[in-house]
Amino acid sequence: MQRVSSSKKTIHDEKLSVNKMTKGTLPRVPFARIKDEILGKKYVLSIAFVDAKISKKINKEQRGKNKPTNVLSFSLSKTEGELVICPEVVKKEAPKFEMSFGNFLGFLVIHGMLHLKGMEHSSTMEKLEEKFSRKFKFKK
Repeated sequence: MQRVSSSKKTIHDEKLSVNKMTKGTLPRVPFARIKDEILGKKYVLSIAFVDAKISKKINKEQRGKNKPTNVLSFSLSKTEGELVICPEVVKKEAPKFEMSFGNFLGFLVIHGMLHLKGMEHSSTMEKLEEKFSRKFKFKK
């Protein structure tokens, strides 16, 4: 998987980069704290916020699904990975989960990071999602 990159970086340090390639503002989410808690302080994470067209393209190429999606997780190595998030889809889906845009975005960051940690969808993953959502106050 080639990294998504952009000149509109909102956060960048040696262990976390957040690239915003969409218009509009994003809710405040403690990306670095969540990353350190779930993946560890040494893990190198890139988060790319993309529009629906790019999300659809990546989802089709990587998963064979011809539609944009909320979050995609790509493990690049044991200590490095990338999340690709489509705020447009997140905002649209949030009411289905009875969550605000900001809370659903935070939840999906947690969800994506658990996938980077190697977890598959399961009751164990759901319990960890709930645990971290409570800890970081992402509530319905």
